[in-house]
Amino acid sequence: MTHLSLDRRDTNSSEGPVVFVVEGSQDEDLVSAPHRHARGQLFISMQGLLSVGVEDGVWIVPAIHAVWLPPHHLHSGRSYGPFHGWNAYVAEEACRDLPSRPCTIRTSGLLREAVLRASTWPPGEWSEQKRRVVDVILDEIRTLPIEPFGLPLPTDTRLQKIAQAIIKDPADDRALERWADWAAIGSRTLSRRFVAETGFNFTAWRQRARLMRSLEMLAEDMPVQAVAFDLGYSSASAFISLFKRTFGATPAAYRRG
Repeated sequence: MTHLSLDRRDTNSSEGPVVFVVEGSQDEDLVSAPHRHARGQLFISMQGLLSVGVEDGVWIVPAIHAVWLPPHHLHSGRSYGPFHGWNAYVAEEACRDLPSRPCTIRTSGLLREAVLRASTWPPGEWSEQKRRVVDVILDEIRTLPIEPFGLPLPTDTRLQKIAQAIIKDPADDRALERWADWAAIGSRTLSRRFVAETGFNFTAWRQRARLMRSLEMLAEDMPVQAVAFDLGYSSASAFISLFKRTFGATPAAYRRG
């Protein structure tokens, strides 16, 4: 069943609260066409790997990261599979000391709980207690470490078809040549254009897509061994070794944050 918030507050107006939060969930893919608004937006997915389009490309973002979009920045988005998350909209004047470029931040437990609390507030008068929760949200956006966007998507439609299939099933281990046949593109062209459009060769991109999915699975408290085998790794140790080389910590340590 689909459940999306019917909140009608204007994302292009600074009238009303400094921050308001809209919750949404649905069982199918969530697709948001390119748009912009005057309020800043913090987009937090609790379930669902996301792709977020900004001016310099389309990026894969795992659920444990929040996306910050400053006021007036054109953006789009979609989830892969069921979606559950929150949007926190910040009045433009309150964004002056927040990040000035779209970015991802690794969410803290404090930020998640503060946004969750704010999502339960009906429109109306604000108490001093609510103002303190909003101050926490703004302070977390301001001070949490900024991380690079997770993984670029190619722009060629044939490569996008392959990339989106891998995102939906990261364990699919078809060889490059079979993917090329499936997408009706030459294998050499596929190999060359993947590097040109993403900065990664095909194998490295697929491995990183698996790691993006692993971050979401770890956030759901799946055992490390189950994550490894579900994503097609030959062993848990192979997964742990690649994860540590990429993120600088073991999956267990990264999950502890």
